[in-house]
Amino acid sequence: MYANDSIVDELKGSPLAGEDLSPVPSSKRSWSTWNYAALWISMSLCIPTYMLASSLIEGGMNWWQAMITILLGNTIVLIPMILNGHAGTKYGIPFPVFARASFGIKGANIPALLRAIVACGWFGIQTWIGGFAIYQMARLWIPSLETIPDIFPASFDLHTGPAICFILFWLLNMYVVYLGVDSIKKLLVFKAFFLPVAAIALLIWAIQAGNGLGPILETPSKFANSTAFWIYFFPALTGMVGFWATLSLNIPDFTRYATSQQAQIKGQALGLPTSMTLFAFIGVVVTSASTIIFGTTIWDPVVLAGKFENKLLVSIAMIAVAISTLATNIAANIVSPANDFAHLSPNKISFRTGGYITGILGILIFPWKLIADPTGYIFTWLIAYSSLLGPVGGIMIADYYFIRKKELQLKALYQHNGIYSYTNGFNRKAVIALVLGILPNIPGFLLTVKLIQKDLFPAWITTLYNYAWFVGFGISGIVYWMLMKKPQTKHA
Repeated sequence: MYANDSIVDELKGSPLAGEDLSPVPSSKRSWSTWNYAALWISMSLCIPTYMLASSLIEGGMNWWQAMITILLGNTIVLIPMILNGHAGTKYGIPFPVFARASFGIKGANIPALLRAIVACGWFGIQTWIGGFAIYQMARLWIPSLETIPDIFPASFDLHTGPAICFILFWLLNMYVVYLGVDSIKKLLVFKAFFLPVAAIALLIWAIQAGNGLGPILETPSKFANSTAFWIYFFPALTGMVGFWATLSLNIPDFTRYATSQQAQIKGQALGLPTSMTLFAFIGVVVTSASTIIFGTTIWDPVVLAGKFENKLLVSIAMIAVAISTLATNIAANIVSPANDFAHLSPNKISFRTGGYITGILGILIFPWKLIADPTGYIFTWLIAYSSLLGPVGGIMIADYYFIRKKELQLKALYQHNGIYSYTNGFNRKAVIALVLGILPNIPGFLLTVKLIQKDLFPAWITTLYNYAWFVGFGISGIVYWMLMKKPQTKHA
């Protein structure tokens, strides 16, 4: 049953609906192929994308190895992106509501919260990047900012100067949340023009300062042999898939506005792999050039810009980075978790409240530690959360395509006593499948963050973590399908 105005009217007042969770009727859908391509171009043009590519160079890859890894990773994640986007377009429902079909009316809070917590982490990372850009500018004009005595414990790895700028930028983000999403529209337009221009300018500088593309692209791989390369490649590929593992789940939040399935499929296929690969190429070239120019690999563009001697140039660049980061942060890392938190209590938690919750959790993850080095960025952050979101994606796709055959009962998704209520609102089979998909990756994660000794588990078990998204996706999807194929009392 496709969403129409009459169904939306029937759902008004439902405690499971709310303004942000109700289906979008076909009469109010206007997103075309170009809109989805533009969405991905906009979201791909961000500092973390640049750092994604440059981290591979810092990790030891040469330019073409890094590009193939990024292109392959984004092509792989495009598949669940399109598959999950189908339900959003067909029924006009957001991610938390779509999850009710497989996890249950109350059980949907589990994947929604997992997704929201990851978004909080990204919010913290983007806020740290914006705050550090402000610090790089401010220290040029106020040198004493670098010498302020440290007030945080040594274990925090946080100096006072950057911390002050981080908190100020965080407060600015919270003020935008208070004003509402509409206040960010002009900043998004600014970002759409500034970031491409800035990226091209940085590329031109790298080519000129590095004596042309030749020396840059001739920079060899740091791996001693093919074995060393493959050991690094597979976890790196998992990290590339993990980069957009969040959006591969909550893509219905956007595809619910599509005019047709073709619009969301073509738009995403045209926008995601191409824009990510092209912008990542700039990161690869500039990072490789930094090795030639400065004698050391600088994978953080904000740190790189801070090495320029012209105060005014650095100041303009850092202010622009902060503004564009602010726009990206609100659009990509506030809207979705705010919906997820609202799902806990649609009539009590507003967008603003959800935004504040996101902001607080974004500080508590210590984002400055996650991106302190490329190893932490890929192996700790990207792979770790992919081990949580891969299983969710496997369950939702198995349910929608193999159990439901793409047929959902729309009204029942908003009913406490409907077919998706399962047992007290929870589909225990989905929870079991989720846990079984996460468990194999835990030993490898604990070893990566150095909470266990290397010989505590067999090597083949801890190595599974290098394939975390794939392992979780496959195990949870298959287990869920097997459990749900058995006779049950409540089945849509």
